[in-house]
Amino acid sequence: MSVYKKLQEARIALQAIPLKKSGRNKFAGYEYFELGDFLPTIQEICLHRGLCGSVTFYTDIAILTITDVDKPEDKIEFKCPMSTAALKGCHEVQNLGAVQTYLRRYLWTNAFEIVEHDALDATMGKDEPKKAEPTVESPRIVGKPGWLQIDAPAYIESDAISWLNLIYDSTNTFLQMCNNVDDIMQLFQKNKVLFDKVKEVDPETYVKLTGLLTERKTKLEKEIQDGIKS
Repeated sequence: MSVYKKLQEARIALQAIPLKKSGRNKFAGYEYFELGDFLPTIQEICLHRGLCGSVTFYTDIAILTITDVDKPEDKIEFKCPMSTAALKGCHEVQNLGAVQTYLRRYLWTNAFEIVEHDALDATMGKDEPKKAEPTVESPRIVGKPGWLQIDAPAYIESDAISWLNLIYDSTNTFLQMCNNVDDIMQLFQKNKVLFDKVKEVDPETYVKLTGLLTERKTKLEKEIQDGIKS
């Protein structure tokens, strides 16, 4: 059986499995697949059909290679130009990680013909303010420069999607830097004006944000307790 036939069978197998979209764009009114929504299922399907996928990143291009494990010389490549990210409050390596995550998602979506809502069509024709006025002043650095303070721009409704993604991704990044519960409290307090705005414009994203904070806090408290017991 050729690698093309194996891949096509894998695509059909994936179609038969109900996948839940965990990503939601409230402003454009559509849901979308995040990488974790489909990749574990794809890996399981590939395992049973003798396929293996690997992503390689180069300076100007990212390539997903689907290989027939029974005949490693038989491969199919899916390519995507490299891009960049500029999440405020994150260093270059963190921005690179964000780019790689997004490109992996797009490559696997392409390889398995996963149907997504057309984000461009969804946003076209939406009501736009005649003059976008910022509703929140861009917060400035508080305390140690660059430490737990999300340096976000002012909220503008016409760019709400990018703004919400920036706040969510930056919060998740800073949480990984928190080494104790006090750090998490500082993170929340220093960025409360941003979190309050997120709650106002998109309650679902706010719930996800608070979930991130609670999860990290619980993990750190457990580590402290385990350390005391030992």
